[in-house]
Amino acid sequence: MRIYAPDPEMLRALDGTGIDLVMDVGNKNLAALASGPDAASTWVRDNVLPYPGVRIKYIAAGNEVPDAGTGSILPAMQNLNGALLAAGRGDIKVSTAVKVSVLVSSSAPSDGEFKDAYMTDVSRLLASTGAPLLANVYPYFAYDNPSDILLSYATFQPGTTTVGDNNGLTYTNLFDAMVDALYTAMEKAGSPAVPIVILESGWPSDGGVGATVGNAQAYNQNLINHVGNGTLRGPGRWRRTYSQCSMRTSRRVMRRISTLGCSTVRTSRRRSL
Repeated sequence: MRIYAPDPEMLRALDGTGIDLVMDVGNKNLAALASGPDAASTWVRDNVLPYPGVRIKYIAAGNEVPDAGTGSILPAMQNLNGALLAAGRGDIKVSTAVKVSVLVSSSAPSDGEFKDAYMTDVSRLLASTGAPLLANVYPYFAYDNPSDILLSYATFQPGTTTVGDNNGLTYTNLFDAMVDALYTAMEKAGSPAVPIVILESGWPSDGGVGATVGNAQAYNQNLINHVGNGTLRGPGRWRRTYSQCSMRTSRRVMRRISTLGCSTVRTSRRRSL
């Protein structure tokens, strides 16, 4: 399960449930957390330590941070790591959530490469702490742009057209190709062992080309069926994937989360990758 900023009421509802949680710091707090260790220690004191019964697995230092704020990502991650270790919560891993447009290109997975130097620094920090890269992967936005991408290829449909990569691999779905482009970029950045956790994926049910209820249902179900298989570049890598709320949540907690405004499937249309 993921929440986009610390929410005391939500955290209390999750206490003792055993549900793994990804908690964002909120982009508006990123600069303050990057400013020094004291700010990060205060954040951990206020938002982590009061909830020992909540299974916080990852903290996201920023979500799809705009260019003007990317300089704060690395120092915020470093400060949060230090604060968690000092508080005895080194079990919580710190990362950042990115979209696929952090790459120069993802059209061929073997061409994956980070556009900006800060992502190389981030990937190396992740390698040193054992944390994954958190990624929001939406094949829809590649399909929605003018291209020759087929709907079947974008939605895991049976009998889909295959797409060859420059290294001889053949892809049967766009999701794997996009994820493998991220893996390639991390390899080129010197961090080949960093895993990827998919924080967001989905397909819109209206508002654009191919955005229908049927396509959304097909994509979401096929994603659930497929995601445990790994990718061609890492068939043995187990890849955790999150929706906004876990469907395995107990009815009591699900009712509580629903009251607080958290949905189980993210299918809203976004403007860019």
